[in-house]
Amino acid sequence: MCLLIALFQQIADAPLIIAANRDERLDRPAVAMTVLRPSGPRILGGRDELAGGTWLAVNEYGVVAGLTNQPSADGRDAGKRSRGELPLAFAGHKTAAEAVAAVTARLNPAEYNPCWMLIGDRQALFSVGLAGGQAADVEELAPGLHILENAPLRAPSAKADFVRGLIGAERAAEPGPDSSAGAPGVVPLASTATVAALERVLSSNQPAVPEPRTDDQGRTWPPEISAPCVHTPEYGTRSAMTVVVPASGRPHVRVADGPPCECPFLDVSGLWTERGSAEMAG
Repeated sequence: MCLLIALFQQIADAPLIIAANRDERLDRPAVAMTVLRPSGPRILGGRDELAGGTWLAVNEYGVVAGLTNQPSADGRDAGKRSRGELPLAFAGHKTAAEAVAAVTARLNPAEYNPCWMLIGDRQALFSVGLAGGQAADVEELAPGLHILENAPLRAPSAKADFVRGLIGAERAAEPGPDSSAGAPGVVPLASTATVAALERVLSSNQPAVPEPRTDDQGRTWPPEISAPCVHTPEYGTRSAMTVVVPASGRPHVRVADGPPCECPFLDVSGLWTERGSAEMAG
């Protein structure tokens, strides 16, 4: 079960901060981070090597689009289009508002397996639900902390409640603002501290639910599934990402290529340039 966290317009020099864990079968091939589109706009994100899409995409203008899937006992319907197309479609625009208006106007949720999305930038953050019907369920969200797991945004969720509590505890210990705020190419201390707190939350193996639970469809889920960082024999957290969209300039992107409780977060912001991409590849 994936986890997508958005902190929107809570830090002046970082209007949008995204933190996400990507949970998937351990045998499904994927690349944790790559250049998904070289230009028009340039887009970074992970790539699913099976269907070719992504779970989280960020473009050079600061538009971020991520999704979580609705779990299905029978697995995904292979006759439908890949949900991985969607973050790329939204990240193909210069603003989140433009992306939501353009993409949802031509989107038929029935063509995809059910999922939920967050699409945001410096100015706006949207929830987009594709879980039935002939039109996407779109809502513009207020500033604040928004947590999306494999369920609608406001559905009762022990995992989301647990993660919210972890974030509150971690952020309570954050230092205050730093004089580096606004310096070109520098992530200010307030943003850095918040990202560090969110990365610690993503790394937590503590389950939100201590016992196995049975959902309304009769499926039983082990307690490990309710942890931010998931570990089971065949399924778990495959990678993690944090994105800071500053007040101006390109986003700062960090990625853990594996479970964040085991693998460090590395700065991959060099991928915004061809030279940086070549240096990171070398």
